[in-house]
Parts: sequence; structure tokens; C-alpha cells
Amino acid sequence: MGDADITLRHLARRRPGDLARAFVPEGHRTEVLGWVDSQVTNIERRVDKALRLRIDGEPRVLHIEFCFALRDDVPDRVFEYLGFLFTALRLEAPGESVPPIESVVVVLSGRRRRLPATGERSTAWPGRPFSGVHFRIDAVYQHTIGELQARGSVLWLVFTPLARNATAAALQDVVAEIHAGAATAAERAELYTALLVMAAIDPWGHNLMKELVNMVEDKEEGLLRRTPIIGELITEAEQRGEEKAIAELLGRLFARRIGRRPTAEEERSILERARASGPGQVEDALLDLDSEALVRWLAEPVRSS
Repeated sequence: MGDADITLRHLARRRPGDLARAFVPEGHRTEVLGWVDSQVTNIERRVDKALRLRIDGEPRVLHIEFCFALRDDVPDRVFEYLGFLFTALRLEAPGESVPPIESVVVVLSGRRRRLPATGERSTAWPGRPFSGVHFRIDAVYQHTIGELQARGSVLWLVFTPLARNATAAALQDVVAEIHAGAATAAERAELYTALLVMAAIDPWGHNLMKELVNMVEDKEEGLLRRTPIIGELITEAEQRGEEKAIAELLGRLFARRIGRRPTAEEERSILERARASGPGQVEDALLDLDSEALVRWLAEPVRSS
């Protein structure tokens, strides 16, 4: 999922309690103990996906999987990760019971017709009783803005551009809610950045990106230009060797300014400049230069700093 995946994992690390409480039935006392982190789960290379919880005093594990769409391979991915996760939990506490695990797939886009509430991956022989995994499906893009607001956290407000009833007027209220609900200016910057990343997905064709950028800038002038999360996302993607993710993230910024995706040559120039001069200079150019100046800048030879 490129920049969306990195952005959501970044926010989830900061607000694990808000993430978990959306999937725990009301009326149950929930305590977040931390993320599952072990050498076994690291083999799968997608960490920060399983939360240790204590619900009504009993240990539980919540596995969260963000996905762009509910593709045919998603059930396989859930089954594979649960195998790694179960092994990790069993090895770290030999002789003890592995806590019950619940899996939730959070879907960001897809078909208009309602997705099912649950999915499964069966490994049983045809005609035999079910064997495999079941998982919950949370199609956030099929929720309304009101339903996402009802989850009671600014974390879930970043998904509102995906909502089927998203409008410029409704998102104006969301931007105000984030402004009021974020604890610090840095957190507001992170939340607004995630809001824009979600808007770029645009599963319903609302085309609200330009208006949303203007709303954020009107609320806090210059915030997007000085937000540190963009540079952090690029650095994290570089460290993980995700060239495609870097290209996607910078391509979104280019599209926000120019109104189209970069050509292959422009994308190559953006990446080369990020490596040569660092993400800060590239971010400034993508956000500050007008369309013609930006295209000219990308066409110039790259000079090492």
C-alpha cells in the first residue's frame, strides 16, 4: 500500500489504545500492554500488527491488517501471519497457553456493494468440517463520517475522506475536530498528513484533495510545509528498502501540486533528488514551487549536495 501503509502504521504506534478499543465490545475493561515484537514475527517483515491486550483481566491478542482492497490473497496473508504470530507467542512462554487471537482486516477501498462482516481461509479437504481461520472485516470506506466519528478518537477521523458520504462541508468539521483533539502541534501535523494520504485513495471519486489541502492550510498556515512526518516516512521507507513506497509518497505530493501523476522520468528525478539532497529539499519543492517551476526543476540535472 505504499505511503498509506507506512502512514497508518506510524499512527497506530502512537495510538494503540484508540485502535484496539474500536474492536472490543462495549462494556469490557481494556488495557493495552504493547505490540508483539519477536524474531519469529519479524521473519514475516510486517511488524506492529499484533497488540497485546488485557480484557476484563484476561490476556488477549488483536491482529490488525490494513489493506488497500480485499484482494483474493488477503485471507492467505492473514493465515500466514497468524502462523508466525502463534509460533512467536508459544515460544516466548513455553508451557503456557497462547492467548486467544482476534484478526481484523481494515479495508480502505473496493467494490461499492457491502463487503461481508467476516472472511475466512479454509485449509480443510472438500466436504470435511471447517479448518483454517476466520477474520473480521472492517471496510472503513463503506462507513459514514458519523460512524467513524462515533469511534471517539482523532485516529479514526483520518479515515473520513474514505467515507461514502464525505463532502467538503463535512470534512471542514473533521479538520476542526482534529485541530481541537490533537494533543500537540506535531500530532496535528501527523493526523493531517494521514488525512491527506487517505484522501488520495478516494474510493468513491469524491475528488476532495484540493479542498482538503486548503482547509488544513487555512486552519494552520504552513503546517504541511513544516510537518516532520513526510521526511520520517521517506526515511523509514528507505531503511526498509521500499523504493516503491518512496515513489508513491513523493508521487502523491507531486500530484497534489500538478494535478496529475508524475511521468516515469519525473518520478526517477524525484527519487534521485531525495537521495542526493535529502527529503527536506524535495518536500519544499513539491509543496512550494508552482506547476511550471516544478516541472522545470525536475528536468534539470541532479547535482549532489
